[in-house]
Amino acid sequence: MEQWPEKWKDLPLAVLDVETTGLDPKEDRITEVGIIRFENGEVVEEYGKLVNPQMPIPEESTNITGISDEDVKDAPSFEEIARGVHRRLQGVGIVAYNLGFDRAFVRNELERCGLEWPDKSPTLDPLIFARQFFKNHRRKNLGAICELLDIPLEEAHRATHDATVTGHVLYAFADKLPEGLDELLMLQAQWEKIQAQQMSGWRGRRGGDMDSLSDAFGGQTIGLGPAYIYGNEADPLRALYMSVPEAKESES
Repeated sequence: MEQWPEKWKDLPLAVLDVETTGLDPKEDRITEVGIIRFENGEVVEEYGKLVNPQMPIPEESTNITGISDEDVKDAPSFEEIARGVHRRLQGVGIVAYNLGFDRAFVRNELERCGLEWPDKSPTLDPLIFARQFFKNHRRKNLGAICELLDIPLEEAHRATHDATVTGHVLYAFADKLPEGLDELLMLQAQWEKIQAQQMSGWRGRRGGDMDSLSDAFGGQTIGLGPAYIYGNEADPLRALYMSVPEAKESES
Protein backbone atom coordinates (compact mmCIF):
# COMPACT_ATOMS: atom_id res chain seq x y z
CA MET A 1 0.00 0.00 0.00
CA GLU A 2 1.33 3.43 -0.96
CA GLN A 3 2.36 5.73 1.87
CA TRP A 4 1.42 9.24 0.82
CA PRO A 5 3.07 12.31 2.41
CA GLU A 6 1.12 14.30 4.98
CA LYS A 7 1.38 17.55 3.01
CA TRP A 8 0.06 17.60 -0.53
CA LYS A 9 2.88 19.83 -1.77
CA ASP A 10 5.32 17.06 -0.82
CA LEU A 11 3.46 14.68 -3.12
CA PRO A 12 4.95 14.22 -6.60
CA LEU A 13 2.24 15.04 -9.11
CA ALA A 14 1.52 13.72 -12.59
CA VAL A 15 -0.52 16.40 -14.32
CA LEU A 16 -2.49 14.81 -17.13
CA ASP A 17 -4.16 16.13 -20.24
CA VAL A 18 -5.52 14.36 -23.32
CA GLU A 19 -6.87 15.47 -26.67
CA THR A 20 -9.44 13.19 -28.25
CA THR A 21 -11.53 12.48 -31.34
CA GLY A 22 -14.72 13.27 -29.43
CA LEU A 23 -16.47 13.19 -26.07
CA ASP A 24 -17.30 9.49 -25.58
CA PRO A 25 -14.42 7.52 -24.00
CA LYS A 26 -16.00 4.22 -25.02
CA GLU A 27 -16.19 5.06 -28.71
CA ASP A 28 -13.75 7.95 -29.21
CA ARG A 29 -10.00 7.69 -28.83
CA ILE A 30 -7.05 9.73 -27.62
CA THR A 31 -5.09 11.73 -30.20
CA GLU A 32 -2.54 13.26 -27.84
CA VAL A 33 -1.47 12.67 -24.27
CA GLY A 34 0.61 14.89 -22.02
CA ILE A 35 1.90 14.02 -18.55
CA ILE A 36 3.92 16.64 -16.70
CA ARG A 37 5.57 15.59 -13.46
CA PHE A 38 5.81 18.26 -10.78
CA GLU A 39 7.84 18.02 -7.60
CA ASN A 40 7.72 20.83 -5.03
CA GLY A 41 6.03 23.07 -7.55
CA GLU A 42 8.64 22.58 -10.27
CA VAL A 43 8.44 20.67 -13.54
CA VAL A 44 10.87 17.74 -13.44
CA GLU A 45 9.67 15.73 -16.46
CA GLU A 46 7.68 16.51 -19.59
CA TYR A 47 6.09 13.65 -21.51
CA GLY A 48 3.95 14.21 -24.56
CA LYS A 49 2.94 12.00 -27.47
CA LEU A 50 0.70 12.34 -30.47
CA VAL A 51 -1.35 9.16 -30.74
CA ASN A 52 -2.79 7.47 -33.81
CA PRO A 53 -6.41 6.89 -32.73
CA GLN A 54 -6.89 4.25 -35.45
CA MET A 55 -10.04 6.04 -36.55
CA PRO A 56 -10.69 9.23 -38.53
CA ILE A 57 -10.46 12.46 -36.56
CA PRO A 58 -13.69 14.44 -37.02
CA GLU A 59 -13.37 17.92 -38.46
CA GLU A 60 -14.88 19.48 -35.34
CA SER A 61 -12.15 17.89 -33.20
CA THR A 62 -9.44 19.12 -35.55
CA ASN A 63 -10.94 22.60 -35.39
CA ILE A 64 -10.57 22.58 -31.60
CA THR A 65 -7.20 20.86 -31.17
CA GLY A 66 -5.49 21.49 -34.49
CA ILE A 67 -4.64 17.77 -34.66
CA SER A 68 -5.47 16.19 -38.02
CA ASP A 69 -5.31 12.73 -39.54
CA GLU A 70 -2.11 13.81 -41.29
CA ASP A 71 -0.50 14.75 -37.98
CA VAL A 72 -1.06 11.30 -36.44
CA LYS A 73 -0.68 9.00 -39.43
CA ASP A 74 2.84 7.97 -38.36
CA ALA A 75 2.25 8.35 -34.61
CA PRO A 76 2.20 5.32 -32.30
CA SER A 77 -1.08 3.75 -31.26
CA PHE A 78 -2.03 4.05 -27.61
CA GLU A 79 -1.15 0.38 -27.19
CA GLU A 80 2.44 1.19 -28.12
CA ILE A 81 2.77 3.87 -25.42
CA ALA A 82 0.41 2.36 -22.84
CA ARG A 83 3.10 1.04 -20.51
CA GLY A 84 4.92 4.38 -20.55
CA VAL A 85 1.70 6.19 -19.66
CA HIS A 86 0.83 3.64 -16.99
CA ARG A 87 4.29 3.87 -15.41
CA ARG A 88 4.11 7.65 -15.15
CA LEU A 89 0.85 7.39 -13.20
CA GLN A 90 2.26 5.13 -10.48
CA GLY A 91 3.21 6.40 -7.01
CA VAL A 92 2.08 9.97 -7.68
CA GLY A 93 -0.89 12.20 -7.18
CA ILE A 94 -2.79 12.63 -10.42
CA VAL A 95 -4.04 16.06 -11.47
CA ALA A 96 -6.22 17.13 -14.40
CA TYR A 97 -8.43 20.11 -15.15
CA ASN A 98 -11.91 18.58 -15.36
CA LEU A 99 -10.41 15.32 -14.18
CA GLY A 100 -13.38 13.12 -14.98
CA PHE A 101 -12.94 13.65 -18.72
CA ASP A 102 -9.24 12.77 -18.90
CA ARG A 103 -9.55 9.92 -16.41
CA ALA A 104 -12.39 8.28 -18.33
CA PHE A 105 -10.41 8.30 -21.58
CA VAL A 106 -7.13 7.12 -20.08
CA ARG A 107 -8.84 4.47 -17.97
CA ASN A 108 -10.57 3.00 -21.01
CA GLU A 109 -7.44 3.15 -23.16
CA LEU A 110 -5.41 1.40 -20.43
CA GLU A 111 -8.07 -1.27 -19.99
CA ARG A 112 -8.00 -2.01 -23.72
CA CYS A 113 -4.31 -2.80 -23.18
CA GLY A 114 -4.83 -4.96 -20.09
CA LEU A 115 -3.67 -2.25 -17.68
CA GLU A 116 -5.46 -0.47 -14.84
CA TRP A 117 -5.97 3.11 -13.81
CA PRO A 118 -4.39 3.60 -10.34
CA ASP A 119 -7.63 4.02 -8.38
CA LYS A 120 -5.86 4.33 -5.02
CA SER A 121 -3.78 7.33 -6.06
CA PRO A 122 -4.84 10.75 -4.73
CA THR A 123 -6.47 12.84 -7.45
CA LEU A 124 -6.86 16.60 -7.64
CA ASP A 125 -9.00 18.68 -9.97
CA PRO A 126 -8.15 22.41 -10.08
CA LEU A 127 -11.49 23.07 -11.81
CA ILE A 128 -13.25 22.27 -8.52
CA PHE A 129 -11.11 24.85 -6.73
CA ALA A 130 -11.58 27.40 -9.52
CA ARG A 131 -15.35 27.09 -9.25
CA GLN A 132 -15.07 27.75 -5.53
CA PHE A 133 -12.60 30.62 -5.59
CA PHE A 134 -14.05 32.44 -8.60
CA LYS A 135 -17.76 32.07 -7.97
CA ASN A 136 -18.48 35.56 -9.26
CA HIS A 137 -16.77 34.93 -12.59
CA ARG A 138 -19.00 33.50 -15.30
CA ARG A 139 -16.27 31.49 -17.00
CA LYS A 140 -14.26 28.90 -15.09
CA ASN A 141 -12.51 27.35 -18.08
CA LEU A 142 -8.75 26.84 -18.07
CA GLY A 143 -8.07 29.83 -20.30
CA ALA A 144 -10.17 32.18 -18.18
CA ILE A 145 -8.60 31.00 -14.93
CA CYS A 146 -5.09 31.30 -16.38
CA GLU A 147 -5.90 34.88 -17.36
CA LEU A 148 -7.15 35.67 -13.86
CA LEU A 149 -3.98 34.19 -12.36
CA ASP A 150 -1.60 35.74 -14.94
CA ILE A 151 -0.48 32.31 -16.11
CA PRO A 152 0.36 32.28 -19.84
CA LEU A 153 -1.63 29.77 -21.91
CA GLU A 154 0.01 29.94 -25.32
CA GLU A 155 -1.11 26.66 -26.93
CA ALA A 156 -4.57 25.80 -25.67
CA HIS A 157 -5.80 22.33 -26.59
CA ARG A 158 -2.32 20.85 -26.85
CA ALA A 159 -1.77 18.25 -24.20
CA THR A 160 1.65 19.04 -22.74
CA HIS A 161 1.03 22.77 -22.55
CA ASP A 162 -2.41 22.37 -21.03
CA ALA A 163 -1.04 19.92 -18.47
CA THR A 164 1.80 22.29 -17.58
CA VAL A 165 -0.44 25.28 -16.97
CA THR A 166 -2.90 23.09 -15.04
CA GLY A 167 -0.10 22.27 -12.63
CA HIS A 168 0.75 25.94 -12.26
CA VAL A 169 -2.92 26.75 -11.61
CA LEU A 170 -3.03 24.19 -8.81
CA TYR A 171 0.06 25.60 -7.13
CA ALA A 172 -1.28 29.13 -7.56
CA PHE A 173 -4.21 28.08 -5.35
CA ALA A 174 -1.88 26.72 -2.64
CA ASP A 175 -2.26 29.63 -0.22
CA LYS A 176 -6.04 29.15 -0.26
CA LEU A 177 -5.91 25.40 0.33
CA PRO A 178 -5.14 23.32 3.43
CA GLU A 179 -1.59 21.99 3.65
CA GLY A 180 -2.56 18.46 4.64
CA LEU A 181 -3.23 15.99 1.84
CA ASP A 182 -6.09 14.28 3.67
CA GLU A 183 -7.66 17.61 4.53
CA LEU A 184 -7.38 18.79 0.94
CA LEU A 185 -8.93 15.61 -0.45
CA MET A 186 -11.78 15.87 2.04
CA LEU A 187 -12.40 19.52 1.19
CA GLN A 188 -12.28 18.77 -2.53
CA ALA A 189 -14.83 15.98 -2.11
CA GLN A 190 -17.15 18.30 -0.18
CA TRP A 191 -16.89 21.07 -2.76
CA GLU A 192 -17.35 18.62 -5.62
CA LYS A 193 -20.52 17.28 -4.02
CA ILE A 194 -21.93 20.76 -3.47
CA GLN A 195 -21.10 21.79 -7.02
CA ALA A 196 -22.66 18.62 -8.43
CA GLN A 197 -25.83 19.31 -6.45
CA GLN A 198 -25.95 22.88 -7.74
CA MET A 199 -25.48 21.72 -11.33
CA SER A 200 -28.00 18.90 -10.95
CA GLY A 201 -30.57 21.51 -9.96
CA TRP A 202 -30.64 23.16 -13.38
CA ARG A 203 -30.18 19.81 -15.11
CA GLY A 204 -33.18 18.39 -13.29
CA ARG A 205 -35.33 21.41 -14.14
CA ARG A 206 -34.59 20.73 -17.79
CA GLY A 207 -35.81 17.13 -17.67
CA GLY A 208 -32.74 15.32 -16.33
CA ASP A 209 -31.52 14.44 -19.80
CA MET A 210 -27.90 14.79 -18.62
CA ASP A 211 -28.24 11.49 -16.77
CA SER A 212 -28.14 9.65 -20.08
CA LEU A 213 -24.64 10.99 -20.66
CA SER A 214 -23.44 9.41 -17.41
CA ASP A 215 -25.05 6.13 -18.50
CA ALA A 216 -23.10 6.28 -21.73
CA PHE A 217 -19.92 6.36 -19.67
CA GLY A 218 -20.86 3.18 -17.84
CA GLY A 219 -21.91 5.04 -14.70
CA GLN A 220 -18.48 6.61 -14.28
CA THR A 221 -18.19 10.10 -12.86
CA ILE A 222 -17.39 12.23 -15.87
CA GLY A 223 -16.66 15.79 -16.77
CA LEU A 224 -17.62 17.71 -19.85
CA GLY A 225 -15.38 17.81 -22.85
CA PRO A 226 -12.55 20.13 -23.93
CA ALA A 227 -14.89 22.74 -25.36
CA TYR A 228 -16.46 23.17 -21.94
CA ILE A 229 -13.04 23.55 -20.32
CA TYR A 230 -12.10 26.37 -22.65
CA GLY A 231 -15.50 28.04 -22.83
CA ASN A 232 -16.06 27.15 -26.47
CA GLU A 233 -19.80 27.37 -27.03
CA ALA A 234 -19.60 24.65 -29.69
CA ASP A 235 -19.87 22.19 -26.81
CA PRO A 236 -23.57 21.24 -26.82
CA LEU A 237 -23.76 20.81 -23.05
CA ARG A 238 -22.18 24.19 -22.40
CA ALA A 239 -24.41 25.80 -24.98
CA LEU A 240 -27.46 24.28 -23.29
CA TYR A 241 -26.25 25.45 -19.90
CA MET A 242 -25.66 29.00 -21.07
CA SER A 243 -29.08 29.09 -22.69
CA VAL A 244 -30.74 28.76 -19.29
CA PRO A 245 -31.32 32.21 -17.72
CA GLU A 246 -31.00 30.91 -14.16
CA ALA A 247 -27.66 29.33 -14.98
CA LYS A 248 -26.30 32.51 -16.52
CA GLU A 249 -27.28 34.52 -13.47
CA SER A 250 -25.79 32.01 -11.04
CA GLU A 251 -22.33 32.33 -12.61
CA SER A 252 -22.36 36.06 -13.33
